[in-house]
Amino acid sequence: MLAVCIVQEEYEQMKYPIECSCQCGQVTYKLHEAPKMVFACHCTECQKLSTSPFSVTAVVAFSAIEFHGELKEWSRVADSGNKNNAKFCPGCGNRVYHYNPDDLATLKLKLKPVNISDDSVFEPAAHIWVSEKQSWYHIPEGVKVFDKQP
Repeated sequence: MLAVCIVQEEYEQMKYPIECSCQCGQVTYKLHEAPKMVFACHCTECQKLSTSPFSVTAVVAFSAIEFHGELKEWSRVADSGNKNNAKFCPGCGNRVYHYNPDDLATLKLKLKPVNISDDSVFEPAAHIWVSEKQSWYHIPEGVKVFDKQP
């Protein structure tokens, strides 16, 4: 479990639900409560996923989110040996969330925030896998940093 503390008061002050959609609008979702944590991952897999120096992930409960539209699924095995399934829009290809099908007891998913009505709730509280970070990217001061997965 990622040991990252989020400033919960800030997230709780947000007005929910927060509405989001994929790039083409075929998949939409409503987030009904604050994420449990938000982090930026700099691993090479997340760099490929986001086509940028890192990918932002918000850990949320399945019960806190409502999806509309068709989602396709893709799966890979992580370096840890855990399964990492990805749900994405079949129209535009935007990743919407990831989850571990072998860990459904926790009932949480790793949301990839896209096209958001209010993005302030998704500011990362930590940066992970910075051992694989792009050399030119500078992590903001005051944010927790982990060389690998905490």
